[in-house]
Amino acid sequence: MGQHLPVARPRLRVRVVRRLVLGALLGSAVLVLGACSVDDVVNFGWAMPDPATEQGPHIYELWRWSWWAAMATGAVVWALIFWVIWRYRRRSDEDVPVQTRYNLPLEIFYTIAPIMMVIVFFYWTVTVQNVVLAEVDDPDVTVEVVGQQWSWTFNYMDEDAVDAPVVYAAGTASQIPTLWLPKDETVHFNLHSPDVIHSFWVVGFLMKMDVVPGRVNSFQVTPNVEGTFKGKCAELCGTYHSRMLFDVNVVSRAEYDAYLQSLYDLGNFSDTPLLGGSDARTQAGLNTNGDH
Repeated sequence: MGQHLPVARPRLRVRVVRRLVLGALLGSAVLVLGACSVDDVVNFGWAMPDPATEQGPHIYELWRWSWWAAMATGAVVWALIFWVIWRYRRRSDEDVPVQTRYNLPLEIFYTIAPIMMVIVFFYWTVTVQNVVLAEVDDPDVTVEVVGQQWSWTFNYMDEDAVDAPVVYAAGTASQIPTLWLPKDETVHFNLHSPDVIHSFWVVGFLMKMDVVPGRVNSFQVTPNVEGTFKGKCAELCGTYHSRMLFDVNVVSRAEYDAYLQSLYDLGNFSDTPLLGGSDARTQAGLNTNGDH
């Protein structure tokens, strides 16, 4: 008489834990599916376009397996969290675990496991990087790419002909340029900038590289899918960064040659590549006051 016994409510705790688990799973599903289009959900493309170059699948596989590793790690972490919540839940007012005890094997595990994960990620990242940045000595096509405020210039080099003119296509802030490339041929890009750091990115190639003033970065790709692809600057380069767009046409060699001839017929040729001047803010259409 006069004593109050603690009332255990195990069923209520079970229901609470189940609701927490269900809520976490539903929330994760909403976040994943909400970031995907219908095609992404059906094809499960890992938010990546289909690779359009011979080098693209290496990048795609690195991306895909990184997602699998991240999801597996997340599943293990969430499972351990909910297991600890259930296994070591407080059952009574006296059931309080020791607060000063440590678990040496567990501490070793959560120190060693992240280190091993970083080593694995680093190894495969460097492996893929070596593949996609490998260059042949004699590419089929060389394009001198210039990223300037606020568009792109593409210089098509003919290294096989002596004193051959350089044909080019230049965009403006009001006109998006188009880069033409032949299918199944190795293309070498040299990247130039006369002003600020840009980033040359063809989305369908799954490859991008910074365009740095005073430094010529380069890489090679072999497009193996004909079609039109989107390109853009992936570096926040200034006020009109949103205008740094271009298209890419991957065509047959005959169509590619005909396009270069059309540029020559239009007078778009020079003795040397157009790499930009000291004053980069001279693009037509930069402002509406007529001061170009």
